[in-house]
Amino acid sequence: MEQLIPIFPLEVVVYPGDELNLHIFEPRYQQLINDTVKTKKPFGIPAVVNRKLGGLGTTVALNNVANVQADGQMDIKTQGQRIFQVVRWVKLFPGKRYSAAVVEYPEIDEGGDAALMREIVAGMKKLHGLLNVKKKLSKTAAKLTSYDVAHHVGLNLEQEYALLGLFSEIERQNYLQQHLEYVLPVMASMETLKEKIQLNGHFKNLPGFEI
Repeated sequence: MEQLIPIFPLEVVVYPGDELNLHIFEPRYQQLINDTVKTKKPFGIPAVVNRKLGGLGTTVALNNVANVQADGQMDIKTQGQRIFQVVRWVKLFPGKRYSAAVVEYPEIDEGGDAALMREIVAGMKKLHGLLNVKKKLSKTAAKLTSYDVAHHVGLNLEQEYALLGLFSEIERQNYLQQHLEYVLPVMASMETLKEKIQLNGHFKNLPGFEI
């Protein structure tokens, strides 16, 4: 079923369940948030990739509005809900200063492979170890989905957007696994290179080579 929704295009990919905090400073989007407070309806965040509006995005629910300033600027907390596909862009939402889009909601398959997800989580932890990064996820490994880990495996914006367009959990898991299989050896080699650079100039204890 098609639906007209207000939109807030951003250079970010939002997945279902994501928590996104934003500082709202443009008057048209201040109006959007104030209207959202009144209607209690979600608005859409279509992803902007390479300075172009993508045809995919996610609706977000407004959870909290804080630090409202005299000029209307505010901080908000939102949470991702449903992925949508844009059917048609609408320059202005009727009677408003912000834009809109006619969207439809694709069916999302959430049935993944538990063993494959464990491999992805293990790869993610290995990547974090190489980067000396500590991340604490809000769910146990058994309950994690591809959407929960997608922002934590080093995908760039284009790759995150590509994953947004995969509507099968198995496809999303395979995408993440392939990414980790590529990036982990690269990061490991960089770590080895860093160690070599750091050791340059130190006394080396090396055995001779027999000829």
